[in-house]
Amino acid sequence: MKSKVPVIIGSIFVAYIAFVAVIMVSYDPTPDEMDWEDRQAYNRAQMTELAIGQSIDEIKAMFGKADFSEAKISNQQNLQILFYRTHHKESDGETTKEECTPLLFKQGSLVAWGEDTYQQYLTSRIDSL
Repeated sequence: MKSKVPVIIGSIFVAYIAFVAVIMVSYDPTPDEMDWEDRQAYNRAQMTELAIGQSIDEIKAMFGKADFSEAKISNQQNLQILFYRTHHKESDGETTKEECTPLLFKQGSLVAWGEDTYQQYLTSRIDSL
């Protein structure tokens, strides 16, 4: 009489391989779960989809948790700036603001992003936007 143990073990192994394959094909990590290189590339790609007026909640849903965040009130307006890593400068194991693209929100709506945006936020020259 033959033992059924090899058949059972083989069946379990095949089921496990099928399970792993399904997970690998269907799993899509969120930006917060990506390693820094993948997240950086993802953020750069998402920057092309931005539009003036998008809400801060929409942006957070697209990009995930910001690398840095600041906020203040200027001229009776709530200003918030979120920084998302988009470019590598130095392999030091730390993300800096210089490696991020700033996104500026006025009253919860996106009003600017890019290189000069942080200076606009610091000097509160937001009325001209």
